[in-house]
Amino acid sequence: MKTEFAHCPKKILFCTKKPNIMKKLILLTITFISLGVHAQTWSDNVAQLVYDKCTKCHHVGGIAPTSFMTYGEVSPMAAAVAAAVSSDVMPPWPPDNNYQQYSHDRSLTASEKATIIDWVNAGYPEGNAANTPPPPVYSAGSILGPGDLTVQIPTYMSKATASSDDYACFAVPSGLLANRVIKSVEIIPGNPQIVHHALIYIDATGVESTDTIGGNCAGPSNNSTKLIAGYTPGASPMTLPSVAPLMLGMDIAAGSQIYFGMHYPAGTYGMFDSTKVIFHFYPPGTTGVRQVMADPIIQNWGFTLPANQVTTVTAQYPAGSGGLPANVSLLSVFPHQHLLGKSIKAYGIKPNGDTLKLANIPEWDFHWQDFYFFKHIQFAPAGSKIKGEGVYDNTVNNPENPHTPPITVGAGLNTTDEMFLVYFHYMLYQTGDENYDMESLMAGTLNDQLAIDNSPISVYPNPFNTQTTIAYPSVKSGDVVSISIYDYQGKLIKKVVQNQIAANDGFTAIWDGTNEVNSEVRNGVYFVSIQVNGQNSNKQIIKN
Repeated sequence: MKTEFAHCPKKILFCTKKPNIMKKLILLTITFISLGVHAQTWSDNVAQLVYDKCTKCHHVGGIAPTSFMTYGEVSPMAAAVAAAVSSDVMPPWPPDNNYQQYSHDRSLTASEKATIIDWVNAGYPEGNAANTPPPPVYSAGSILGPGDLTVQIPTYMSKATASSDDYACFAVPSGLLANRVIKSVEIIPGNPQIVHHALIYIDATGVESTDTIGGNCAGPSNNSTKLIAGYTPGASPMTLPSVAPLMLGMDIAAGSQIYFGMHYPAGTYGMFDSTKVIFHFYPPGTTGVRQVMADPIIQNWGFTLPANQVTTVTAQYPAGSGGLPANVSLLSVFPHQHLLGKSIKAYGIKPNGDTLKLANIPEWDFHWQDFYFFKHIQFAPAGSKIKGEGVYDNTVNNPENPHTPPITVGAGLNTTDEMFLVYFHYMLYQTGDENYDMESLMAGTLNDQLAIDNSPISVYPNPFNTQTTIAYPSVKSGDVVSISIYDYQGKLIKKVVQNQIAANDGFTAIWDGTNEVNSEVRNGVYFVSIQVNGQNSNKQIIKN
């Protein structure tokens, strides 16, 4: 099954769907009208917003073509940034947050938008550079560490021409000698500049084979080959809650193959890739792990989209008059259409008639798709029906329409065909599932190895349990010091020290393992980021 994800060409500043929006974004002579503009500065007001919402893609080595880690990198693009923010093009976040809440939300609030726009209107001043908060830390390689099993495709040359994409599938033996249970999956593209997406499946029966001929591999040939995770530019590793009170996992059988569905976009011919996937398992014999499954619960393969029409396509599960045979907990949702998609919605109807809101994407963007994990697990009681509605614009008014003039299009696997699917991660319900905060639990307990580094920062103990000391011996009396803690996804956890003037040579601070509201954080991998007189250093740290 061929599935499309986001790709951001390096030659443009932002990825976007509509060409007319792109033209607006690259006009740096935009005039913003605002009354009573507050004197926002990069150092005091804007930098942390950009770190939190933009730099996951916009950092050196990231998928975006420009880095936004410093004032010098952002200021030349200030007008374009404000235009993208004011038009909701950036940060990319297609779901309607008023319909459902998800973990790792990238969207900006109204006040955050106003801060950025006011800063641009005021001439985007830097302010006092010494006040700039320490930036997040992004790993060029693995985020979660070496794991328990690494499976990698052979080095492959993209065959995508200037006008056609390349779809290739690789069936790679896992070498597993015993059944295991997966708790985390990290997909690392061998060449991030050309990997449009990677879908990872488990082939327990060995029925799949490698297909790199023709550039149109349609994915697994058998329904027994199960999707477990996907990579899209800017995505985080799939880290299931793995410590009490919620331990989740996905089974992988001994002798299974790992099946890679790879997509390389047009224009990448001759470039090489060797994507790999790293699995983290529970220790053998671990008990209390609940099984998670991933399937396209909503799907319709029988529709036709007439030329020059806007058409609505629907589907439901179960297809008949009955409802779900058991209580189900839904962990994530992944709606999917192709280029003619206009909007898509997924929801449930409970036996009592109440609506279970799952996903609403009012303006579909083929270039930005993802698995959206719910902020809180969604409970679908037995007897519920899961429904989907997709609207398709097969007219000349759709700038993404691949056919000029429009032609009748049906369901199919190619990009120029259409699809109507909604995937879910799900499991059997247990009382209280809906009360779990998935965003915090998905940090989990990670059995990572500390990276060897030459950082001037000393952290002890590391790993730590209740508190740890952060020492920076090279600080001199009078230096301005800021220390922040980030998680492995680049999210700010706590400002430990902010713009403090060192009274003596050398500097130490204590982190007690809490966040900005003084709640204890989950065990896992974090980064200490220190700024001294505008110079940055960082070090990995583990709380266990």
